[in-house]
Amino acid sequence: MYAKINRGLSSLSSLGLLVLRVGIGGIYFLLHGLHKMEAGRPLWDKLGSSVTLVGIHFAPVFWGFLASASECVGGLLLVLGLFTRPAAFFLFCTMTVAWLHLHGTPGRALETTTEPLEMAFVFLGLIFVGPGKYSVDAKLGAE
Repeated sequence: MYAKINRGLSSLSSLGLLVLRVGIGGIYFLLHGLHKMEAGRPLWDKLGSSVTLVGIHFAPVFWGFLASASECVGGLLLVLGLFTRPAAFFLFCTMTVAWLHLHGTPGRALETTTEPLEMAFVFLGLIFVGPGKYSVDAKLGAE
């Protein structure tokens, strides 16, 4: 009986992970990242300057491009459930830097800075639990 319950929970958990991956990855990050990729160098320079908060003081355009690509490509990878943990790791790093940037901006109220931190925790959780069985990773045996 417990095995049947565990299989049912496993299916529900995997379905929940699929919903989370598609919702967060597709609707939120893929679309936002695509906008940032299309914006190009001026926005990448602005985004990339945030890494000075973690002691990186060179190549802001590269870091901004990497953040934009993390959101765009990472969002797509989450939707597919392909390379889920690496994608979640890059998105976790991106959201952590975004939170540090917003949190350190004078005049910003705490409630306006928490969204990137909340997303960082979502991605940290995905790093640990993976994509679930409804994913390309699972089909390829990578899970």
